[in-house]
Amino acid sequence: MYQFKTLANGIRVVAEKIDYLKSVSIGVWVGNGSRYERKDVNGISHFIEHMLFKGTENRSAAEIAHAIDSIGGQIDAFTGREYTCFYTKTLDAHAHIALDVLSEMIFRPTLAQSDMVLERGVIGEEIRMYEDSPEDLVYDLSSFAVWGDTPMGRTILGTYESLEGITPDVMRDYMKSHYTSANLIISVAGNYGDDFFDLLEEKFGSQKISAVPPILPETGYRNGQTLVRTKDTEQTQLVATFKGIDIMDEGVYSLLVMNNVFGTGMSSRLFQKIREERGLVYSISAGHSAYLGTGVFDIAAGMRAESLPEVAELISREVNIIKRDKLSSDEVERSKEQLKGSYILASESTGARMQGAGRALLVGKPIYTQEEVLAQIDAVNTDSVAEMIDRVMDASTLCLAAVGPVDSLDGLFDVR
Repeated sequence: MYQFKTLANGIRVVAEKIDYLKSVSIGVWVGNGSRYERKDVNGISHFIEHMLFKGTENRSAAEIAHAIDSIGGQIDAFTGREYTCFYTKTLDAHAHIALDVLSEMIFRPTLAQSDMVLERGVIGEEIRMYEDSPEDLVYDLSSFAVWGDTPMGRTILGTYESLEGITPDVMRDYMKSHYTSANLIISVAGNYGDDFFDLLEEKFGSQKISAVPPILPETGYRNGQTLVRTKDTEQTQLVATFKGIDIMDEGVYSLLVMNNVFGTGMSSRLFQKIREERGLVYSISAGHSAYLGTGVFDIAAGMRAESLPEVAELISREVNIIKRDKLSSDEVERSKEQLKGSYILASESTGARMQGAGRALLVGKPIYTQEEVLAQIDAVNTDSVAEMIDRVMDASTLCLAAVGPVDSLDGLFDVR
């Protein structure tokens, strides 16, 4: 059962007590990511994530790491397009240490100029790593094809030029306007003591921060765009993108059921037809990414450049087949069982439960119990799957991106 609290300064909390465990996962979620950034500070959200580990008023970077390592815990963070999450997993007896460290990182980071110079270099190396990884680079190219030169279309890491303009004062001002009580969520899953909410109030609720939420820029999907980055690589990486569903769409389980058959895992049609039967690719899969007000459904594959025309033809064929024939009732039922099994296994992780509840509360979605989620999966049928196929695999929305020894994608796809 979930417990919901609002701290004195407006920070919202969702906690799921699992008292038979000896561990607890705690996440501090900030409704801020690259989608909120101006072009001149592109990458600042990810830069902040790095800098909050570099030291606080009371702990150096080494002391932050030692505080969690010494109790056998874990601490990490990630930045996406719409949120940043700082999280720990520790024994329940050490929850107070995790809260103390997380609170200091969020509210009392040093943001020292010397640390910023060093970390700017670290992120520069991260950017170079992505530039040398066609599998990652093609997704950045795909995002730019779909959303253009907008915050959604730009890279999460930023650019060398935009990072150079980010100073400690710029970062502090950005945090004041984006790390606000209206934009902060604390999500907890696992075992915690009776004094846990008092500790949350002490470490988080007592902090004076702005209550004004940042403005979420609107973004539009650009139909029919194609981008190619010619690069001397052994493989060509391809992403074919359709306009997907947004994060609030309750049809997500119909989409997941469809994609279990079409593009997820080794038993999917794409994998079996193009890798197993033809041996044309090493990797091929499909998946969806949902955001506030927008979303994408991607098909990704890696292959030799000379195989690209045949792979594109086979992908087109599989898309056209599922659009024409939809799924049988047997396929839907098998896929539902697979989806339920995957969901239940994932939900045995406190980290996954913490993330699911935190993300939902942050964006304003209902937080469903396991029984409610399973009921929604059971409600999926051939009609709801057919409707989702027609919505998502709309040929007019198809965008293409490729990285590798290829000059053009013209005429390779025939999606009807």
